[in-house]
Amino acid sequence: MFGLGAKNIGIDLGTANTLVYVDGKGIVLHEPSVVAKNTQSGDIIAVGEEARAMIGRTPANVTAIRPMKDGVIADYDTTAAMLKYFMEKALGGNGAHPEVMICVPSGVTEVEKRAVIDAAKVAGAKEAFVIEEPYAAAIGAGLPVMDPTGSMVVDIGGGTTDVATISLGGIVSSRSIRMAGDKMDEAVISYVRQQYNLLIGERTAEDIKMEIGSASIERAKEIDGMTIRGRDLLTGLPKTVEVTAVDIANAINEAVLAIIDAVKETLEETSPEIAADVIDHGIVLTGGGALLKHLSEVISDAAQVPVFIAQDPLDCVAIGTGESLKNIEVLKKH
Repeated sequence: MFGLGAKNIGIDLGTANTLVYVDGKGIVLHEPSVVAKNTQSGDIIAVGEEARAMIGRTPANVTAIRPMKDGVIADYDTTAAMLKYFMEKALGGNGAHPEVMICVPSGVTEVEKRAVIDAAKVAGAKEAFVIEEPYAAAIGAGLPVMDPTGSMVVDIGGGTTDVATISLGGIVSSRSIRMAGDKMDEAVISYVRQQYNLLIGERTAEDIKMEIGSASIERAKEIDGMTIRGRDLLTGLPKTVEVTAVDIANAINEAVLAIIDAVKETLEETSPEIAADVIDHGIVLTGGGALLKHLSEVISDAAQVPVFIAQDPLDCVAIGTGESLKNIEVLKKH
């Protein structure tokens, strides 16, 4: 697929999706962080898009799992195998051993960082380095991270929401909470079960969130409802129900409030100078969660600061991780 020249790669190893950035080519791969395994032999059957299509539809001897949970590695061997597959696919399976930059949530421990680096090496990386997610997101969103002005970024992924203020090439204050896209999906599943006695799967919950989810209960009244299908818990038979956007806004409200609290707490910890810069330049939202309807308005109202959605919110972390490959020589000296 690609020539032997592609050596360094940046990986946004997310709980929900993995993106791979190849130096000089940009983002070449964007696939779900899902692996399908044979439970008897332990063999990997499918990875990425193909494995995601199997969630909830596998026979007894096959299980589709997400080896990342809350932004960190939950299943080490499977993560290493998944990384190997994605790296080979991105580089065209040419047997190259690239230097790899991988992003991690800002709240991870040294042990969790080491696990990511080790997994990358097992997957075939010559060298592996980590970069904190909100910092990578800020670079990818085009914020002036090296300047002596304060920037603020809120990266809402699948497993974690990372909030950080950044100035002079470093993170000044940050918060990482395990309240993001996955928790919203779980809240939707739980709400639909309680209100309608209907059991739905992860994929359906995510579709509902993306289609009619809103961060504002008030504004959700403007959005049309949606017909969903699942299994009736009383009869065990398939059933169709109509859900409203207000239902879904209520279901995910706890997660939205947690994100707002994290933003406020991070702002409270920053110096008056950086707080003033944030008022001038606003807060930038990145990650898949940035696409939740009315989220920017709700955060802006709560924090009293302008809030913008980055140009390609889903790609910011991967772009920033890839851009930081340029500084890989500096990291080697540390």
